[in-house]
This record gives sequence, structure tokens and C-alpha cells, in this order.
Amino acid sequence: LCGDLKMQVPCPFSLLCLQVIKCKAAVLWEANKPFSIEEVEVAPPKEHEVRIKIIATGICRSDDHVITGALVMPFPIILGHEAAGVVESVGQGVTSIKPGDKVIPLFVPQCGECKSCLNTKANLCSKTNLGTSAGLMPDGTTRFTCKGKAIYHFLGTSTFTEYTVVHESAVAKIDSAAPLEKVCLIGCGFSTGYGAALQTAKVEPGSTCAVFGLGGVGLSVIIGCKVAGASRIIAVDINSDKFAKAKELGATDCINPKDFNKPIHEVLMEMTGEGVDYSFEVIGRTDTMTAALACCQFNYGVCVIVGVPPAAQKITFDPMLLFTGRSWKGSIFGGWKSKDAVPKLVADYIKKKFVLDPLITHTLPWTKINEGFDLLRTGK
Repeated sequence: LCGDLKMQVPCPFSLLCLQVIKCKAAVLWEANKPFSIEEVEVAPPKEHEVRIKIIATGICRSDDHVITGALVMPFPIILGHEAAGVVESVGQGVTSIKPGDKVIPLFVPQCGECKSCLNTKANLCSKTNLGTSAGLMPDGTTRFTCKGKAIYHFLGTSTFTEYTVVHESAVAKIDSAAPLEKVCLIGCGFSTGYGAALQTAKVEPGSTCAVFGLGGVGLSVIIGCKVAGASRIIAVDINSDKFAKAKELGATDCINPKDFNKPIHEVLMEMTGEGVDYSFEVIGRTDTMTAALACCQFNYGVCVIVGVPPAAQKITFDPMLLFTGRSWKGSIFGGWKSKDAVPKLVADYIKKKFVLDPLITHTLPWTKINEGFDLLRTGK
């Protein structure tokens, strides 16, 4: 029985819930190797868990960080954390979601009970796997096996597979009209950048912004700055091929650090007088983090770190940059409380409050996932 226990009504999905699903997944057996398309067994969802059929998944730089070793995780592992799908079955005690619902997995869960979830200023739920390398479900086990070996989870989501299992706190039900091949981006990249501007920095109308890095997340920051009413948005990247799309989405200026013989923060200072009101580092490099801080207005400028910091690296900067009044902030998942915000962001997309299509550069069958990562690494 996995229906209402009080009524003891047999659930029509009860037999299905008991079955192990065999499906295809992209397994990463070790670092710095290609993904291997394998048949895996996906166990039924346990109490308060949900099994999802993945329809569409995006490729994110954070996944690549695991491949290169910049983000340390156990192997073998199924990566992926930016996706959308349909609920296949639910475990005992799940009441907010039912089979057939369209959903987005959440790499930042929202349990609704921890200090962060109860604090209006916070969004990093204590049940998150960020900052840990456990690679397991909350009960300390995995739902994936392949060739008799246990396969680890990634960020509680693992979306590079036809079916995955997540905790109920790590999934959001979305509008049934949502196109899953578009809104999957709301599972990470778009929400992270868009929220960094609107939620974390709280960009104000008429302000000046600088965005370092014009990947999907950086472009989403630009969308957020424009929606917030920024009057000037300066896009910074060493790949000038990205400038056309940045301008299409709202950038007013585009500059390439390679075109100058002086530090880029000095260039931005000269362009804006005393510096920008808001800056965003959306690359994940310590040198661009300090440059983004230095290009802010010295007294009230706000700099937001959006790019994942490289593992085992320290940052060195002149403390006078902060002493004069600048603010330096980090942003996880754009500051959104995931379970609350994701359905609203999907609804906003359906209402055409923002666009997602320009962020999608290629659509590939997922068996070509290694080609997709090659496109990521070459800036395409």
C-alpha cells in the first residue's frame, strides 16, 4: 500500500512502485574520461522520495568541474542537475506530487524546517548536498546500480539518466503547460543568473552593472539586470563571439579584456567614472572575482560571486577594497527558495516575462552528451 494509510486504499501504482526500472544513463566511471552510456537499474522511491522520467536536461559547467576534478565527488557517478521531467512514481508519505505531474528537480532543496528555510533572508537548505561529496540519498544509500556496482548521485538530482530518484524536498511541481525542453534551464542556469541580479544584488532602476562571463548564467544575469531596469549593462568576456547575443538580451556595452593593455577593472572605472553600482562574476576564477570587486563604486558598490569557486584555491585582495564600503556577496541558485520560486518562475516564462530560447545554443540527443561537453569547453 502506498496510498492513504488511514484509509488503507490500495494504490493503483503500488505494483509499479515496487519495480526496479532498467534504463540508459550516462555514467562517469572516473575523472577526465568521457561519459559511458550504460544500462542502469533505478530502484523504487523510498519514503518521501519521487522517481522521475527525465525529458530534458541541460549541461552546466558545474558538471564539468566534477569531470576535471575541480569539484571533488566519488566515482562512479551520474551527473546532471538542470532538468525537467514527469513523475513516474512516488514513495510512501509523498502528498504534494503525484505520478504524471511535470516537475523540475532541485539541486538546492527546500525542506521548510531548517534555519535557512525558516529565515526570509536565506535559501541554502541544510539538506543540500552542496559542499559535501557524499553522493548519496538522505538515508545514506544510492538508488542506482550498474554492472553490479553502486553508482553515486550528484547534488541529490542526477539527471543524465532516463529515470532518477530525488527526495520530495528536492522537486518542484510546475505548470502542466510548460515546455520541458525550455524550462529545464530554470533548474539551474537561468534561475541562478536571473536571481543573482533580482534577489541577491537587488539591482535598482537606472543603475550601472558589469557582468563578467557570458555563458548561459552570465546571459541570465543580463536578463535580470534588464528586467530590474538597469540603464547600463556592461558585458565582459574574452570571447567576442558572445557579444551579439549579450546585446540581444540587454547588454549596452561589450568589452574584451584582451583588447586593453591595462587591468579590466581600470577600464571599467574609466568607462563609468567611479565604477559600477553592481558587478557579477559568473566565471569561477579568483582573478576575475577580485577584478569584479575592484570595478565597483568604492563606497556603495555591490559585487556578487555567481561562478563556482575553484577547489583548493585561495583569494588574495587589498582589504581597502571592502573598508571603503563595497559589499561582496555570494549567490547560490540566485537566492531563490527553490520549491517556492521555481513554479513561479515557470509561470512567469509562460506569461512571457522573460525569454529562454536564446540561452539554448544546441539541442542534441542525450546519447551525444560527450559532444555537448566538447561544445561547452570550446565556448560554443
